[in-house]
Amino acid sequence: MVSSLTGFQRNFLRKKAHNIKPVVMVGKNGLTEEVIKAADSALADHELIKIKFIDHKEEKQSLARSIEESTKALLVAVIGNIAVFYRESTDPEKKEIFIPGTHAKK
Repeated sequence: MVSSLTGFQRNFLRKKAHNIKPVVMVGKNGLTEEVIKAADSALADHELIKIKFIDHKEEKQSLARSIEESTKALLVAVIGNIAVFYRESTDPEKKEIFIPGTHAKK
């Protein structure tokens, strides 16, 4: 299980996330239990996700840290109004991303 990322690994994940679309949106209600559940579910399905901040843009850094803590994911980056998160799959069948510099390889 990856517990932190080096700069190289962070850049690797940012590049992987470049073409994916945001799967969770933070709207006018802010960080609700539903947003956390949706992020947790998306991470379980995809390992690497984007979350878009439609509202609360001025709080995106603190909200992203809260999501990171609540979902036990790693915040890869906040780019504009989009946050990128990674959580390694515990199911070997669903594992799709193999980060350079970790012992888990395909």
